[in-house]
Amino acid sequence: MQSNPISTFTNKTNIDWYNPVQLTASTLNKLATTSQNLLDVLAALKMLNPDNYLEYIIPYYEAGLKKFGSTWGYCDLLTILYAAVSALKPENYLEIGVRRGRSLGVAATAFQDVNIYGFDLWVQDYAGMENPGPEYVTDELKKLNHKGNLTLISGDSKKTIPEFFKTNPELYFDVITVDGDHSKKGAYRDLINILPRLKVGGVLLLDDISHPQHRYLEKLWDRVIGKSKDFVQFKYTELGYGIAFAIRQEFHDYK
Repeated sequence: MQSNPISTFTNKTNIDWYNPVQLTASTLNKLATTSQNLLDVLAALKMLNPDNYLEYIIPYYEAGLKKFGSTWGYCDLLTILYAAVSALKPENYLEIGVRRGRSLGVAATAFQDVNIYGFDLWVQDYAGMENPGPEYVTDELKKLNHKGNLTLISGDSKKTIPEFFKTNPELYFDVITVDGDHSKKGAYRDLINILPRLKVGGVLLLDDISHPQHRYLEKLWDRVIGKSKDFVQFKYTELGYGIAFAIRQEFHDYK
């Protein structure tokens, strides 16, 4: 099983007194909730083409920083993702649910050399916004000077992920975001499919766990990740639609 070299401790004595993973969920949360991390995410978002969500979230971030500064402690998918990629300097990042490439852009800004793998159906007018497709996402990342490889795969992730892993048996990921099919069965299958390819010391994110239309996602997270000894995990549900994230400590088979 592969591991991330930054988040894990290399023991030269060959005696494992502690678990080698040094990155904890509370540490990642602290990194993500600094005002500088939020300012960095803001800078990345302002380089992307505007849409209805960006026109809302950018002023929202700015208002929170102005009112509460470094004590705000706000957290969402973008802030956690930026902190994780900045800290781990990942070789490979996988994302289910790319849409317009907003979070891919945040990841690419945090570490330009990361290899990105994105899976999406690119449903037109998804959530009331134009969803132009892979070429649009590619152009967005070019504006951010992304230097790593970019692989975008169209189709149902519940089918395309297993097919992709079958043809790439040695490919593992330092950071994975699951933000695609929000149904119980769909989100469960996406989580189960990607877990065998998350490195030890790698970070997993599940978005929208407190969204009013998808509150069952938090229970799903608790069942699959929260009760697993393989992970240390953290959930933020105070503002926004909620985000759950975890760091892999060990590895066991998932079915």
